[in-house]
Amino acid sequence: MGYTLEEFAADCRKALSTDSGPAGIEKVRSFVERALGDADLVAKYLPPDADQERRILYEDPDLKFCICAHVYQGPKDGNPHDHGPTWAIYGQADGETEMTDWKIVRPANGEQPVLVEQTRSYALKPGDAHAYMVGDVHAPLRRGPTRLIRIEGQNTDTIKRTPIEAA
Repeated sequence: MGYTLEEFAADCRKALSTDSGPAGIEKVRSFVERALGDADLVAKYLPPDADQERRILYEDPDLKFCICAHVYQGPKDGNPHDHGPTWAIYGQADGETEMTDWKIVRPANGEQPVLVEQTRSYALKPGDAHAYMVGDVHAPLRRGPTRLIRIEGQNTDTIKRTPIEAA
């Protein structure tokens, strides 16, 4: 029997209810890897022909975390960003994402955005899941079709983020 969305959400909820800090987030990251390993779950919620790039599959009414499906039909380049006051986990289901991490060299000041410089780049390949804690600045590059499961500590559609620019 496979891993259902309901089981996945319940596992995440239990982990974050027990510990909403780094240890709980790490447990959630391991559940993302488990979900990525379930071909039926991936096929059902991340079909290659999805008509939306981002779809919320589950949003917890109490803890506010979201399980999202991301399906990109072609190349897509992301700018350096963080997730504001929350964390995120990227789980690669298909394709490859080149992720770049950045460090802050100048914090935001008035109208000036945060200024960052690149620290490292690495590939997220199918089955990989990586956690980005609050304040971790990163940028994804997708050179072709990709499918991901992304968990957000809270729905990033509803939060304000500080502008970030590369140095």
